[in-house]
Amino acid sequence: MFKRFALWPVVAGIAFGVVAPLLVVFGNPGNMGVCAACFLRDISGALGFHSAAVVQYIRPEIIGLIVGAFISSLFLGDFRPRAGSSPLARFFLGIFAMIGALVFLGCPWRMWLRLSAGDFSAIAGIAGLVVGILIGVFFLKKGFSLGRNRPTSKAVGYLMPLLAVVLFGLLLWGMNGENTPIKFSLKGPGSMHASVLISLIAGLFLGAIFQKSRFCMIAAVRDTVLLKETHILQGVLALIVTAFVVNLALGLFHPGFTGQPIAHNDTLWNFLGMALSGIALTLAGGCPGRQLILSGEGDTDAGVLVMGLIVGAGIAHNFGLASSPAGITANAPVAVFVGLAFCILLGIMAKEKRV
Repeated sequence: MFKRFALWPVVAGIAFGVVAPLLVVFGNPGNMGVCAACFLRDISGALGFHSAAVVQYIRPEIIGLIVGAFISSLFLGDFRPRAGSSPLARFFLGIFAMIGALVFLGCPWRMWLRLSAGDFSAIAGIAGLVVGILIGVFFLKKGFSLGRNRPTSKAVGYLMPLLAVVLFGLLLWGMNGENTPIKFSLKGPGSMHASVLISLIAGLFLGAIFQKSRFCMIAAVRDTVLLKETHILQGVLALIVTAFVVNLALGLFHPGFTGQPIAHNDTLWNFLGMALSGIALTLAGGCPGRQLILSGEGDTDAGVLVMGLIVGAGIAHNFGLASSPAGITANAPVAVFVGLAFCILLGIMAKEKRV
């Protein structure tokens, strides 16, 4: 199956499989050592984009991922500011990818972390993600394209790393200031976090190694099917095995379908939520974590999708679309089907024009 051993993706998978469970030990929510979607959702709440008081905190891991990727890309000569590839379409893909993730309660990273800790309700999400990616690959084979981005100025490429620095300043202000507009949860998942220093170091480390390895959950399936290339898939398998071993060693492995941290066991909507995310992220070119890394490399198209994810989190909570451990909400099915329709129509209609 594997044509060659993939060193850096495997190293990245092992590193992530160790760091994520350790962050749970240090204070992050259970089965959520690092979740790009959930952490962007928390940042959205901290900035006042939604009022769900239990999920508001500026996560240093997100800051570290962007800055770590930025530093790594500068060092390796990969920092290439670029822009211009269907930004509005990417923005809406980010919105719907986040809605799907919050129906499931996790991004593709957390999906595997949930499984590695014994949360078998994640299996439906895995199936949905794979189906969503396969649908996206079908459109790619039929000529789907959001167009090509073009080189742009370094000043534009610096915007997302600069935003990460601003977020860090807001984090410190919110922690140490009085009567600030920054909102932090006093209970619930948003109140559960490792120290700022530990979280930031973890994010910087993962950001650098993910930038070097091109680690991406969407690409693991997409490249295997489309290109018969399995190097990123090897990294994902390394993550699953490593996280399982580390969770077992730390006493964090609790097998079952119910009673799992920040999860529900509605099989259909776990499947459909991740199917929506899978299609949207395949059309956009990568999972939420990969988009954060690309934005640190100067890819402003990825930055636009990250903005869509943040806005999508606000929409999901303001309009009652995000699930809870009690299950999905009454409004979620409509939003998921609207998102699926949007992605399918975009997949059909967006073709690369040949000149």
